[in-house]
Amino acid sequence: MTQTNSVIPKTNTNTEPSASELNTLVRLSRMIKTRLPSEGGDPETSYVARLLAKGADAILKKVGEEATEVVLAAKDLSHAGQSQPVINEMADLWFHCLIALVHYGLTPEQVFAELERRVGLSGLEEKALRKVRERERTGE
Repeated sequence: MTQTNSVIPKTNTNTEPSASELNTLVRLSRMIKTRLPSEGGDPETSYVARLLAKGADAILKKVGEEATEVVLAAKDLSHAGQSQPVINEMADLWFHCLIALVHYGLTPEQVFAELERRVGLSGLEEKALRKVRERERTGE
């Protein structure tokens, strides 16, 4: 049986995200930063503060769980045509990725800059460049 994309909603892929859409990730990141224990985040009253207080292993485990849930929801989309679960799970994944960024002292703007650097670059070229940089870094 040939799989079609009929279950995937049609969107205008020629539009760029608005400043407010990108700003949502930045605002969320800043909110998450206020939940750091060093910023007074209270694990008793905040899920984010609780997760940040548990540290890297707990945060990364949650990112992995959310990524798996995205995969499962996407597989269901292929069969059932329900797109909202994919959107919900992707939002959960992005949120937990923001928590990981904050934990490591990184920002969404840094990720945006890396994505911007890759725009127009072939995935194969980008991968080859990473290998060259790694060899240069390790001296191999």
